Amino acid sequence: MTSKGITVLGATGSIGESTLSVLALHPDRYHVVALTAQSNTSRLAEQCKQHNARYAVISDQDKAAELRVALAALNCRSEVLAGRQALCDVACLPESEVVMAAIVGAAGLESTLRTVQSGKHLLLANKESMVIAGELFRQEAAKHGTTIIPVDSEHNALFQVLPKGFEQGLEQAGVEKLLLTASGGPFLHTRRQDLQHITPEQACDHPNWDMGRKISVDSATLINKGLEVIEARWLFNARPDQIEVVIHPQSIVHSMVAYRDGSVLAQLGMPDMRTPIAHALAWPERIESGVARLNFADLQSLEFHQPDLERFPGLRLAFQVLEAGGNAAVIFNAANEIAVDAFLHRRIGFLQIPSVVANAMDKCKQGKITGLDEVLEFDRQTREVTRQIVDSLT
Repeated sequence: MTSKGITVLGATGSIGESTLSVLALHPDRYHVVALTAQSNTSRLAEQCKQHNARYAVISDQDKAAELRVALAALNCRSEVLAGRQALCDVACLPESEVVMAAIVGAAGLESTLRTVQSGKHLLLANKESMVIAGELFRQEAAKHGTTIIPVDSEHNALFQVLPKGFEQGLEQAGVEKLLLTASGGPFLHTRRQDLQHITPEQACDHPNWDMGRKISVDSATLINKGLEVIEARWLFNARPDQIEVVIHPQSIVHSMVAYRDGSVLAQLGMPDMRTPIAHALAWPERIESGVARLNFADLQSLEFHQPDLERFPGLRLAFQVLEAGGNAAVIFNAANEIAVDAFLHRRIGFLQIPSVVANAMDKCKQGKITGLDEVLEFDRQTREVTRQIVDSLT
């Protein structure tokens, strides 16, 4: 068996860590070529040493010297690269056959797009790239023959149970609905009047999943599910009316596909990101992930119910974004990133996150997107407007 070269964009985040843990189970099948991080030099150096990475890439150029010192202390000879261009360069290294795109937020857009344009096997965990530039990604993937395997547990579940040829249209494939499941987060049963007192620590304490702080807050507001709805539209060539969200607190059923004949196919498993990561890495084969097996005898119940869009208006906003098209998803994503950051820094309250996003969507100029430069400019403008909205509240 020939060992495949792997680059992990965003190696020190939760998805990056999980990816490396799966790779460690298969040293004969995969080898690490490059690992990247935003600013966590000490952890990146440890990972490069452990996985013998050829390149260590730090996005923050000011951290390059610090990274070199950390690598030298570990007697690790990984070559240090730094900056935005370096991140894009390692996304298309010829010695890497597979790229895990796990940078959180719009910061991962350019490097992920470069991966698509290089025609590599892309494992997509950076949902925001597909959210804000989905049409562009679809066009570039078709042009360059890139295989995109979704890593988000819900989209990976759909990918596993959809029929071959779904890309040509869900109706032609006999599909009626894509059913995205959502745990509901830590505040599923919290009264709305009590949500105004939620702290960042409480919002980051997810009952089922071990995730980064930003994604944990998004899960608590259900905006993460809204982003996933938009991502599903582009990944699976789906109309808005073909996508539905179902609350499933146990996080055992990761998503379902409803077919024309009345059948519903679901993918089940433990709530552990190593399962979709292992599936995406080895597709169309299956490999060991290190995840505990699901024991049906231990399951007392599996619950399903509709989301409350009054208590969690961020999800309703996402469906409005789908209907609006154009740059609406760019505005939605950028405003949310600024609002979540403000909440994590205790500048605004939990309930103000979706209202800040809605305010930004009202104030920002609507427009069409034809290329990456427009995406980046709309993103920049939205962040500026949203910061002003946050400043007016603090």
